[in-house]
Amino acid sequence: MNKAKEVWIAGFALFSLFFGAGNLILPPNLGINAGLDWWIVVLGFVITAVAIPILAIFAHAKLQGTLYDFGKKISPTFSTIYCFLIYSIAIAIPGPRTAAVTHEMTVQPFLETPRLLTSIVYFGLVFIFAINRSRVIGLIGRFLTPIIVSILFIIIGIAITTAPENTLSNNLTNPFVNGLLEGYQTFDAIAGVVVGAVIIISLNYSSHTTFLAKRTLIRKAGFIAGIGLLFIYGGLILSGALFANTFLEDASRTEILTSLSTQTLGNLGATFLSILVALACFTTAVGIVTGSADYIKGICNNSNKAYILTAAFASIVGVFVGSYQVDFIITLAVPVLMFLYPITIVLIVLNVMPDKYASKLVFKGVTLVAFLFSIPDFLGFIIPRESLTGILNWIPLAKNNLGWVLPAILVFVVLNVKNTKLVK
Repeated sequence: MNKAKEVWIAGFALFSLFFGAGNLILPPNLGINAGLDWWIVVLGFVITAVAIPILAIFAHAKLQGTLYDFGKKISPTFSTIYCFLIYSIAIAIPGPRTAAVTHEMTVQPFLETPRLLTSIVYFGLVFIFAINRSRVIGLIGRFLTPIIVSILFIIIGIAITTAPENTLSNNLTNPFVNGLLEGYQTFDAIAGVVVGAVIIISLNYSSHTTFLAKRTLIRKAGFIAGIGLLFIYGGLILSGALFANTFLEDASRTEILTSLSTQTLGNLGATFLSILVALACFTTAVGIVTGSADYIKGICNNSNKAYILTAAFASIVGVFVGSYQVDFIITLAVPVLMFLYPITIVLIVLNVMPDKYASKLVFKGVTLVAFLFSIPDFLGFIIPRESLTGILNWIPLAKNNLGWVLPAILVFVVLNVKNTKLVK
């Protein structure tokens, strides 16, 4: 096969792995409050929803191992716990969110069925497909993504050219930070450390047998996937900003996306999109359940029983969490993301860097500091934020829920200077 063609195929495959339909509900809602500052919001959103995830792919290109390898420089125990947390959170939040999105976009507009019933049927089918490892899901995914992307570009194009004349107003106090933190909700950084391993395994069975060949292909594919995500996310944020005055004041994220598609494509087009989104959500849920079950199976001596039990447990969790509203699940995810994202971002960035700047000491020091200084961010969504005023005033950027950033950078610099002196 032509090398250029292989790169494009790998790029589209990587894009489809990142492209969770549940993420589509986030950008338009962000754009509504962005107004004329929509481009600043895009910059923030792209860092955490595109740049960091693609850096995760570059890290995998360098490591060419598994998720476990991301934290192995700290300690085997840390890496094991980190892997367990990643898969646990995937089961508890982004997986169930796909069921909630499916209910609100595809079922609720047409049928007055309870959310719990939708969730039971949805994850019942997810479990069946997961234990049978049906190839149908893979085939659906291959055809769904190009169709949905094409429809989204049509929506964005129509939105830009037919937007109602109105004065855009900015309702965000810090557009860049708002975009940055909303990017957490895509879970794409977590997806990056998980799906990168899938790409590595796939390439091990291809003609790219050398380390250098695989690294080159993965990096180029990462750029293609990143550009695709940039245009989709940026276009939807702009569309939300342009149509801001046409949405109901208390509209949910799913209602905003549905309304936007109706205004640009008409009722038939919006219905078609909602069905495709539901199918894409389903493939994402099956992938999460299957990947999590594979991980537990691997640490249980390839026990098929462990695989089935994990898939069943993940599906049961999905039934209960997925029966809540999408906006509630997103709110539920915030403290979890505030806890896990700083650690994940640090591991991604350090694994991308040359080894001389990312020694074991640097890994341990920077990760520990990022964790410690993110605790106030995490606690701020669990206990009254007023009780943390003192510490939030003391830590730079803590008021913006980014208190871990500067301390992590400082420790990185100090430890590298120390290492340089020791070498001399």
